[in-house]
Amino acid sequence: MTSSMTATARTIVHVMRHGEVYNPAKILYGRLPDYHLSDLGRQMADLVAESLEGRDVALVVASPLERAQETARPVAEHFDTPILTDSRLIEAGNHFEGRRFGHGAGSLRRPANWWLVRNPFTPSWGEPYRAIARRMEAAVDAARQHAPGREIVLVSHQLPVWTLRRHLEGRPLWHDPRRRQCSLASLTSLHYDGDRLTSIVYSEPAGALLQVAEPTVGA
Repeated sequence: MTSSMTATARTIVHVMRHGEVYNPAKILYGRLPDYHLSDLGRQMADLVAESLEGRDVALVVASPLERAQETARPVAEHFDTPILTDSRLIEAGNHFEGRRFGHGAGSLRRPANWWLVRNPFTPSWGEPYRAIARRMEAAVDAARQHAPGREIVLVSHQLPVWTLRRHLEGRPLWHDPRRRQCSLASLTSLHYDGDRLTSIVYSEPAGALLQVAEPTVGA
């Protein structure tokens, strides 16, 4: 592929959040292993694969975590392509990983944890937003170089996907987590003309299932 061809290639990168996870204990699972999709989560992944019918998907890449790999599987099978793994798509690091988070019986009742939430702008409780944005953008750029002029599906997690979007839109990276536009199994589709990002389109192919999904704390 010559540089002139790459420069004019129109590429779409669908950055997907994984489907619902089985998590009856409501643990902030973060990067912990052995958190898998629920039955509903698998249905969500199937719906996304069906929604991409007829598209020119040439590459499927996922976070190394099980829930992302399982979400990617129906898409990869539908387009007869292997799932590649990119650790840059992994969930954000979080000091509260493995605990229940929030009020009531959650971690915020413990004064020893208050220092961790002192600064929501970095944030103080986990991986810096800037670091998340850098690694996510690098994963997108690597995928575009691998399949210019085609469509690509990258499966990641809510906070990394939302941080990437805010970064690409030139908005502050700190935000209210309750206002993220990044539902389970949603697609944040990045449209490129060569290396120029021309638009970001958000969609919810599994939207019909969202109303019965359990609230998630692991993203």
